[in-house]
Amino acid sequence: MGKKVMSKEELLEKKDTLLEQYAKPQRKSKKLRVLTKKERKVLGIGKDVGRANVKHARVSARKAKLVLDIIRNKGIDEATAIVSYSSRNASEILAKLLKSAEANAVNNNGLDREKLYVAECFADQGPTLKRIMPRAQGRAFRIRKRTSHITLVLKERA
Repeated sequence: MGKKVMSKEELLEKKDTLLEQYAKPQRKSKKLRVLTKKERKVLGIGKDVGRANVKHARVSARKAKLVLDIIRNKGIDEATAIVSYSSRNASEILAKLLKSAEANAVNNNGLDREKLYVAECFADQGPTLKRIMPRAQGRAFRIRKRTSHITLVLKERA
């Protein structure tokens, strides 16, 4: 039961109705179907944001969220300043991620750097590396080295 992929001509004919459908917030029970990469490209969906993500970052999601909560909804310059002067371990990773998202927004999507702000940012838990620490009387304690997947989305202010 495969889904029907529309041709480029069909997509361009129905562009206005499709963009209107995808702009409205959807309820869980009435989700729209997932668009293919080709369909998103033709419709221009996702061209108004700069997005960057890092997988398997060696910092726990809980610690990364502390810094992410501070920079959410801040301008790009303010967020960069906060991250660069933060003493948290995650701030070094977030500085590179912020720079990458900014470059994606400006170079790939042609957005204005002065109007950019951190619209969305979140950290999800990644796989945990499990290590063992020897203890007294032949016992072994488990050491959990946590990782996270961090995503950052920049948008233009209206």
